[in-house]
Amino acid sequence: MSRRQGSSCLWCGREIGESEVGRRRRYCRQSCRQRAYEHRNSVKGTGIPEDSVVLSAQEVSDLSDRWFAARCAAEDVATAVAEGADHVELTALTAQLVALARDAERLR
Repeated sequence: MSRRQGSSCLWCGREIGESEVGRRRRYCRQSCRQRAYEHRNSVKGTGIPEDSVVLSAQEVSDLSDRWFAARCAAEDVATAVAEGADHVELTALTAQLVALARDAERLR
């Protein structure tokens, strides 16, 4: 039996650990599962599709900030490459970029 690839929580976007057996998990925690259930019930009869993502103004602002930080880190990597940075510096910058991009994936 092969190992399954990790996936992202359908509610918050955090990475869900790999599972060897059983159904794939859709949520990282019970609280995310509960929030998704509440969301599905809150949009019933409103004309908003159940699979829509509704974010508060604060959540949109936070998401925008995380993407801005990831873009700045990508620009830092590009600048370092253009200036001929050494392997150690590039490794550190790319690690930071990957961490910021993972954080930016979260919707909430």
